[in-house]
Amino acid sequence: MDPILNIAGLTMDFGGIRALDHLDLRVQQGEIVALIGPNGAGKTTFFNCLTGIYTPTSGDLLLTPPGQNTRRLNGLKPNKVTRQGLARTFQNIRLFPNMTVLENVMIGRHCRSRAKVLGAIFRNRKTVQEEKEIVALSLSILEKIGLADMHAEFAKNLPYGAQRRLEIARALATEPLILLLDEPAAGMNPQETLELDELITVIRDDGLSILLIEHDMKLVMSLSDHIFVMDYGKKIAEGNPEEIRNNPEVIKAYLGEDIDDA
Repeated sequence: MDPILNIAGLTMDFGGIRALDHLDLRVQQGEIVALIGPNGAGKTTFFNCLTGIYTPTSGDLLLTPPGQNTRRLNGLKPNKVTRQGLARTFQNIRLFPNMTVLENVMIGRHCRSRAKVLGAIFRNRKTVQEEKEIVALSLSILEKIGLADMHAEFAKNLPYGAQRRLEIARALATEPLILLLDEPAAGMNPQETLELDELITVIRDDGLSILLIEHDMKLVMSLSDHIFVMDYGKKIAEGNPEEIRNNPEVIKAYLGEDIDDA
C-alpha cells in the first residue's frame, strides 16, 4: 500500500548551511510516526518545509489521500497545504488568547468554509447555516478532547495542558489527513502527558495519521508505530520502537543509556 505521505530526498539549504540532507520519510494511513533527534537536528525545519513555511531546495513532498491521485506539496503556501490535508501545532503555543475556546476552534474551520465576502456581510441563509454547522462541529471536537465545559472561557485563562489540547482541537477542525504535532508534551507535567498520550491514541483510532516531533522518550515509545531518528539534517536510523530502543547508536547518541527506565 502506498504511503499517505512520502518524503523523498528532501534537502533544505540556508546559504552555505545544509539543514536537511536528502531526507527520506514515509507515513502510512492511520499510523503514528515519531521524528526524534537532538536540538538542531533539523526536525522543525522539516515541519516548516512540509507545511509551506519554507520552500525546499530539492526533493519531493508527496501526499496521496486514500483513493486519490498523488499531490506534490512543494512550493504551496501554508494555507494551501492546510487545504490539502496537513495541519500542525507548534513548539510554542499559538492560540488567540483573547478569543474563547470555541472561537479558537472555529477559526481552524475557516479553510473549509464556503462563505464568501458578500455572504458574510449580508448574512444570507447559506452563510448562517454554515456558521451553525461550524459551531456544532467545533463543539463536538471540544467534547472529544475534554474541553467542552470550557468552551466560553478565554483561551488565555486555560491551564497550560488545556491550551496544548486546544491547539490540537483547532488543528482537527481543519479536517486533516495528517496531524503534525511539534513537541506536544513540552512543558507538561506527568498527568498532562498521560492525558495527551490517551488523546493522541483516540485521534489515531479515528483513522487519522499522525507525525510527531517529541523529546519525551516514554511518550514516543508508548505511542509510535514507526520512528525516524535524525542528526544534522540526516536520517541515521528508522524502525519500530523496539528496534530503535535496541539500536546502539541511537541509545548512545539520543536516548541515553537508561532507555529501559523510560
